[in-house]
Amino acid sequence: QVQLVESGGGLVQAGGSLRLSCGASRSIFSFAVMGWHRQAPGKQREWVAKISRTDSTTYADSVKGRFTISRDNAKNTLFLQMNSLRPEDTAVYYCSTTDRSGTDYWGQGTQVTVSS
Repeated sequence: QVQLVESGGGLVQAGGSLRLSCGASRSIFSFAVMGWHRQAPGKQREWVAKISRTDSTTYADSVKGRFTISRDNAKNTLFLQMNSLRPEDTAVYYCSTTDRSGTDYWGQGTQVTVSS
């Protein structure tokens, strides 16, 4: 098992930046893929970005070129650098991963609000 705790959310003006962190309760090196999702009010949770153990990254079209996902295995932490934020990026952001048995783990989420 692993506990994931997100931090770094907040209120920012459009065009601004935020860096989200996701701390894990144990080593994240064993997780083949870790990712970020978000859920806006009244909408379904959507995938944002993912990163593999080998640091291969993939992004949703809506954030490509603006967001950067990274992982620090030594610190057991996943990051999401968000630049050029837009009001439509407003959502609760969650980190997630899946272990080798196929069990999914999610953090409690961190709120990001972008004002216009």
